[in-house]
Amino acid sequence: MKKILIYLLLSLLLINPVRTFADIAEGDMIVTLGENLTNEQKNKLLTEMGAPNDVQIVTVSNQEEHQYLGKYVSKSFIGTKAISSSAITIQAKGSGITVETKNINWVTDEMYVNALITAGVKDAKIYITSPVTVSGTAALTGIIKAYEISADKTIPEEVKQAANQEMVETAKLGESIGDKNAAALIAKVKEEIAKNKPKNDEELQNIIEQAANELNVKLTDEEMKRLMDFFNKLKDLNIDWNQVSDQLNKAKDRISKFLQSEEGQGFLEKIKQFFIWLIDAIKSIFS
Repeated sequence: MKKILIYLLLSLLLINPVRTFADIAEGDMIVTLGENLTNEQKNKLLTEMGAPNDVQIVTVSNQEEHQYLGKYVSKSFIGTKAISSSAITIQAKGSGITVETKNINWVTDEMYVNALITAGVKDAKIYITSPVTVSGTAALTGIIKAYEISADKTIPEEVKQAANQEMVETAKLGESIGDKNAAALIAKVKEEIAKNKPKNDEELQNIIEQAANELNVKLTDEEMKRLMDFFNKLKDLNIDWNQVSDQLNKAKDRISKFLQSEEGQGFLEKIKQFFIWLIDAIKSIFS
């Protein structure tokens, strides 16, 4: 009797196989939700994300947030509740990473892209949101967790730590040199590390200084020390630097294509017209 039951069960599984995370294909979505969200908040975020009724959901705990961020920001900054959430949509191979955020006030889209590239995430459209305004540091934990499940691969613990440290270091640097400059600086240095693989501190420092000069920003001694420590750790990890370079290039290509597009040209024209109006307004004040 037992043999018959086992046979029937196996037959059913073969006819109607259970869909696992590893079966996820292009266009499919995975959602991460903070475990401290109320049911009402969860439902609102799922609607906001455009999530299908049968969407795969990964829960992120506050304990996990402290695990990956505790070394880099204060406990009070992380807080005691996990509420930031995200939607990860699998894209076609070679698409690269895109990020859009809502109610995130410290970590920028570009900072997420950089950190996710370091973690080995690729070819995904990511939407990060929260029912209230938050710093955004905790979101990375959920995204990496969901990506591991969707890609059916394990990202090494030290690489996850490095990605979280990169996000925090970039956000801190952004407070003094500007968000865009900070994200661009980190991306430029990673690109040079991927190309030239510095052999010692002198070569690494030259790369950082050159990137800073190109962006016309000045780093303090403390900022230089923190960046040296971080990038020394990064270059010694088992990271696929070819993939890092490839994903960074795709990110740059998207910006270039946008600026060349009709939408991008319209955006640039609006900026141009604004400055023409501003100059005329200033002239009128003194005339």
